[in-house]
Amino acid sequence: MKKKPEKVLITGGAGFIGSNIAKKLMDRGDRVVIIDNFNGYYDPQLKRDRIKKFLKGYKLKLYKGDIRDEKLVGRIFKTEKIDKVIHLAAMAGVRNSLLDPKLYFDVNVMGSLNLLEAAVKHKIKNFVFASSSSVYGNNKKLPFSEADPVDTPISPYAASKKTDELIAHTYHHIYGLNVTALRYFTVYGPWGRPDMALFLFADAITKGRPINVFNRGKMSRNFTYVDDIATGTIAVLDKAKGYGVMNIGGDREDTLMRYIEVLEENLGKKAKKKMLPMQPGDVPKTVADIRKLRRLGWKPTTRIEEGIKNFVEWYKEYYRV
Repeated sequence: MKKKPEKVLITGGAGFIGSNIAKKLMDRGDRVVIIDNFNGYYDPQLKRDRIKKFLKGYKLKLYKGDIRDEKLVGRIFKTEKIDKVIHLAAMAGVRNSLLDPKLYFDVNVMGSLNLLEAAVKHKIKNFVFASSSSVYGNNKKLPFSEADPVDTPISPYAASKKTDELIAHTYHHIYGLNVTALRYFTVYGPWGRPDMALFLFADAITKGRPINVFNRGKMSRNFTYVDDIATGTIAVLDKAKGYGVMNIGGDREDTLMRYIEVLEENLGKKAKKKMLPMQPGDVPKTVADIRKLRRLGWKPTTRIEEGIKNFVEWYKEYYRV
């Protein structure tokens, strides 16, 4: 039976993950409403181009504004008659959260609270939001499981995301809101953010500058391609009920050095590596137990060899390298 089209609000929809999810939802016939404040955390032109170029030809409703603006949020829910919410708008990045923790809590916690309030008032069917693998902190047990304790975050960013999970549970418990926290694991791909490792590395290698390799390269991650993140998020939007926390990550652990090696191969240029100690707030390994999300019929399909190739092709075209 064909699924009835729904209207989905995506906060941070001009962002890296949000624009990819928007495209997939519209491809299957859903209607999309986006709110984004186009802030200067990185070049807003990239956000504008995701809407103008990446989503060219798609019909969507765009609101330029801030999720902390309670009146605007209320107006969007009332005017647009939203069915479901994918909440991605946030101040991102572990390292930057050390510089301005107040801003991170203001946006990530108070902004989320505004949206949860509106979701309850307007009887939203399902509310899915971006948490982060960083909530696991320095947990030694691998892979990270949703059942693991996450009471010891090691950065303001991680603490803000853990706070969101707690508040979301409260809104489920009191009001019965269907709400799922998705713990994203190291997302990468075309149209990615300039503060992400892959982008920083590609930019530096292309321009002949050294790249910063933290923990002297002794790092590994479940690098997760943005298309896999988008399909996983939509699977949760369609099927998850009640309150839940789910990991969403690749199914293969790759070392940082292998990640750099694949990038070098695709750029056809060797990196000058500046080996540095571990950064405050960072962790040496993040590996996801993804069995919970697999039970919804989702699985990651893109390896770094293919994903990095796609990123480099986009990077060269977009920046005319």
